[in-house]
Amino acid sequence: MTASNRPDILIVMADQLTTAAMPFHGNEVTQAPAMASLAENGVVFDNAYTASPLCTPARGALMTGLLPSNTHCYDNAAGFSSEVPTFAHHLRNEGYRTVLSGKMHFCGPDQLHGFEERLTTDIYPADYNWTPDWDTTERPHWYHDMSSVTDAGVTVRTNQLDFDDEVAFAAERGLFEHIRSGDERPLCFVVSFTHPHDPYATPQEYWDRYDHADVPMPSYGYDASSTHPHDERLRAVCAMEDVEITDEMVRTARHAYLGSVSYVDDKIQRLLEILRQTGRLDNTVVILTSDHGDMQGERGLWYKMSFYEGSTRVPLVVSAPGRFAPSRVASPVSTMDLLPTLVGIAGGDDQAAAEGLDGESLMPLLRGEHDDREVVVAQYLAEGAIAPIVMYRRGSWKLIHSPVDPDQLFDLASDPLERDNRADDPACADLLAELRAAVAERWDLERIDREVHESQRRRRVVGEANTRGTAPLWDWAPPYDAAHRYIRNHTDLGDLEAMARYPSVRGTSEATPEP
Repeated sequence: MTASNRPDILIVMADQLTTAAMPFHGNEVTQAPAMASLAENGVVFDNAYTASPLCTPARGALMTGLLPSNTHCYDNAAGFSSEVPTFAHHLRNEGYRTVLSGKMHFCGPDQLHGFEERLTTDIYPADYNWTPDWDTTERPHWYHDMSSVTDAGVTVRTNQLDFDDEVAFAAERGLFEHIRSGDERPLCFVVSFTHPHDPYATPQEYWDRYDHADVPMPSYGYDASSTHPHDERLRAVCAMEDVEITDEMVRTARHAYLGSVSYVDDKIQRLLEILRQTGRLDNTVVILTSDHGDMQGERGLWYKMSFYEGSTRVPLVVSAPGRFAPSRVASPVSTMDLLPTLVGIAGGDDQAAAEGLDGESLMPLLRGEHDDREVVVAQYLAEGAIAPIVMYRRGSWKLIHSPVDPDQLFDLASDPLERDNRADDPACADLLAELRAAVAERWDLERIDREVHESQRRRRVVGEANTRGTAPLWDWAPPYDAAHRYIRNHTDLGDLEAMARYPSVRGTSEATPEP
């Protein structure tokens, strides 16, 4: 693939976006026409999974193609080593300009990880002060509680709106600046929003797009008689027993969540419109995904941190109808598969890029070729756990395993709501033994447990020390070169105005260039 026909790549990430909210995964209530259009014109992966149902480990895995036990991004305060290559590094080596606008929740002093430019700060801190402690059962004081549900509803302004409005503005201006810059390198642009992540609060405009009575309720709620130990730990870490959650609170939170999905959809529509107006859309591969899902009250659980489908399964759409015929892919895949896939889209050797990774290239599936993959895996090594928890899905069967908990085994083909745990079913004994053997062959869970404990203890020492005296400046502060923005005397006024105008042709009423 020559430099002239390599596509631009736009990766749009929403945060905590569950497939259950997607119009292209069966939700007929959600109003998200931009996302629906991408799916209609793209390759939709119906069984895509995060590598870890929590922000930092999920994003580290997505960036590197490696599981959290290999990146050591165990939780939301785990440092991300600069020596681990990301897809941004690989694409720069392929000649791409790599730009990030928005959230990636990198922890540690490296806030770029291969991106040439980062246009905004992050919404979350980059330090170690959110480190979990598997040595205690005490609830972490910094973790979110159920106020996201009890206080859900209409809002005028929030931290998240401040952040995502900035992300969208910076992304729009960044697109125009790249197009006007004369930089002939293809662009890989990651635009990462924090919505619809809790708190579940949305402006009136987006609330009013939904009839409250039409907002679907969870398929089923909390059942104390059949709950799992990890479910109970999640209820404790989120302080669920401290409040009574009414049906109206549940519907209101889900209503506001859908409003936030529509808010993100509007931002996506604007980005796509810029590409369309500037004649760039036909040569841009647009990828839509999320770091993890949201339980949205299913089983009485909220947020993420579990391996149930609502938390772990994510939207994944690759839309480039001129390159990949629109289709649906049933094979189980992972967000870790994006690194070698992006290398392939960029014209590089995707199979070589996948060597040594936990992910594999999606290029055969994008091209509609036969692919016999049937296994997808994930790990959870963060708050709410007390030992490693892993997911191993083979075909329609999903095993959730931890050395300290009873196994959970679900047949997603016959039981998509995961209500029937077959781990104790004698008819499934041989299958369970096979899947447990596959888990034991793949991971040394005792070693991983030891390494997580050691990392937590080290980070607690460093984190405490860094709160004393002058704190290190790890949080990203975007450079802002005001001396060279808008109209300044470093450039002739006529030349500057001609450069900044798009399209640059004067004396014409045409607003859109020919593609």
